[in-house]
Amino acid sequence: MGFLTWCSRCATGLSMLVLIGLCYWVISRESMVEQHGFKFEGTSTEGETYSSKTTSIGAGIWTLIFAYYCLLIHFMVAMFPIRACWSIWSITQSLKRGVQSRAMEVYKDAGHRRNSSSSSVASSETLASSNRNGISSTDSELSDSQSEYYVDGKDVPESPIIHAIVIPNYKEEMDTLRETLDVLASHPQAQSCYDVYLGMELRETGGESKALSLIQQFLKRFRSIDYTLHPGDIPGEAAGKGSNMAWAARKLSSKYPMSMRKNVIVTGIDADSHLSSRYFAQISNMHMIHPDTASTTLYAAPIIFDRNAHNVTALVRVADVLWCAAGMSGLYKGSAIAPPTSVYSLPLVLVDRVGGWDCDSDAIGEDLHMFIKCFFALNGHLTCRTVLSPVSQTNVTGGGKGGLRGAYLDIRARYSQALRHMWGALDSGFALRKAAAMWKDRKYTSRAFRPLHRSTSGDNLDAYFPESQVEETSEVPVDNGVFSDITRDTLKEPHWEHIFYMGHRLFEAHFLPLQMLILVVASALYTFVTEGSDDPNNLSWIFSTCNVLRTMGFMEMAVYIFLYESYHRVCVRTREKDMVQAGLADGMCFSHRSLKKNFVDYLLVPLVAPLYGAIPCAQAEIAHFWTADLQYTVSKKALRQRAKSVAVEDIA
Repeated sequence: MGFLTWCSRCATGLSMLVLIGLCYWVISRESMVEQHGFKFEGTSTEGETYSSKTTSIGAGIWTLIFAYYCLLIHFMVAMFPIRACWSIWSITQSLKRGVQSRAMEVYKDAGHRRNSSSSSVASSETLASSNRNGISSTDSELSDSQSEYYVDGKDVPESPIIHAIVIPNYKEEMDTLRETLDVLASHPQAQSCYDVYLGMELRETGGESKALSLIQQFLKRFRSIDYTLHPGDIPGEAAGKGSNMAWAARKLSSKYPMSMRKNVIVTGIDADSHLSSRYFAQISNMHMIHPDTASTTLYAAPIIFDRNAHNVTALVRVADVLWCAAGMSGLYKGSAIAPPTSVYSLPLVLVDRVGGWDCDSDAIGEDLHMFIKCFFALNGHLTCRTVLSPVSQTNVTGGGKGGLRGAYLDIRARYSQALRHMWGALDSGFALRKAAAMWKDRKYTSRAFRPLHRSTSGDNLDAYFPESQVEETSEVPVDNGVFSDITRDTLKEPHWEHIFYMGHRLFEAHFLPLQMLILVVASALYTFVTEGSDDPNNLSWIFSTCNVLRTMGFMEMAVYIFLYESYHRVCVRTREKDMVQAGLADGMCFSHRSLKKNFVDYLLVPLVAPLYGAIPCAQAEIAHFWTADLQYTVSKKALRQRAKSVAVEDIA
């Protein structure tokens, strides 16, 4: 590994050391001035003598840098919850409109059957009908840009879109996988549109027999269902979801001819992810009505922990509520940068273009890593679209059976998961290297690539043909043998505005949690050591403002959790209704929330933020100085429960 590569990999850790050094230098120098009592005596213009502790012995310009950087970090911390609040509010309102639209459609259909004729109702009360794709929307509530989201799977005609759904898993419970497949199989379009691939690991004893058993059970319920066996001894690979996805994607790629590839959407989901039929219907719709960007779009959906939140300790529950905020903060309408969380979809031609998923240690956070890879492969012109169909997830559990020991196991398991999340700080270094490579190749205007299973490298730049070869192949007929599977595409100039936004989001995710903690401590020490002395640089207002911003940040997070109550309620009720209609509700739990009984969640935010944010971030960044490898452990999932819905307020 070269020195520059090492520096990029350790960018977050190096920034931590620089900041600690700056804080130490400023505080120690200012403390020295205060301790030794340096005084300056002089005479004013009126002839009066005065004395002051003002002196040039302090930290000088470094004090200014420290103070204003502290203000910047506090400002960013205060702005993030505002964006999260706006995002969750807008998504919740859109979900409510979608529920109302479907309810109105059911009412209208019932009236149509009852009267055996179509009735005319005022435009503000009816569902405007469908466009050529069979989409329904309420004209009075939805704009043209919003109408694409409100698609009910049962009403969508057969689509030419094929959804290749990959479920990477390792040592997952059979019931967990079966339940996920049950939910997918309940979708009306499953038999015509879903190609399911079980991403099994060869190192799991009995993994293949598990896959064969599931295939036998679900063979007739999907368009197709197959499995892949990922070897665990490939040189240079790191165990995890990314390497499993890479292997499965390369295998499934060979099943789709060139004529079909532009209409194949690849979706990667966790073993415990429950998706509504609306998730895939909306993607199909957006893919078809936006043909200009269909091949360069990544689809992301908000997540919701609504299955076992009532069974885990409040610290874990609040940590996942805040994790939802992190994932949802980029999913508001008009957001240019919308990194996915766990579940996402992208067209197969885009997978071809970037050379598939990476498998090394830097790619342990495969969702953000793949997003960054696609983003820079397109010079910042990646299109992000939000799927307004939240993905149901389970909170991580330590496997305890209640009590103090159970709570401890849950907290420890959630910390391990947080460490894995923060280990993704390696993606900031990955982004720096990709940005450098993009700048180096900024003059290239066209690229050529082959299908994933025909490419020889996982790196997107290496997967392209050199410019000279592109010029040569442009003279060769498309149907000519060896060149028949080459796709040539135009490459736009770098989109610097989007690149700036990407840098901001990565800084917010990987630098901000730890730097905020450092500056909170450092600003308090600085205020303490300079108390009572003069303020020659007029910096006291900065630290007073930081105190206000810090307080605002915690209050804004409380507002976010308050807005989350409504979001959670809409998601749980919608999923519960879907599962009742599918006949699967009896085997599931639905974690309903109650503001009255969940007030403790609001109080735990100041504790949860450092416990699952700054502390694991610090551990990861320090460890990156000597290793990029993390021992990947599979988080325990809540097993399928044969019980009726349990409300959070029922828990003591």
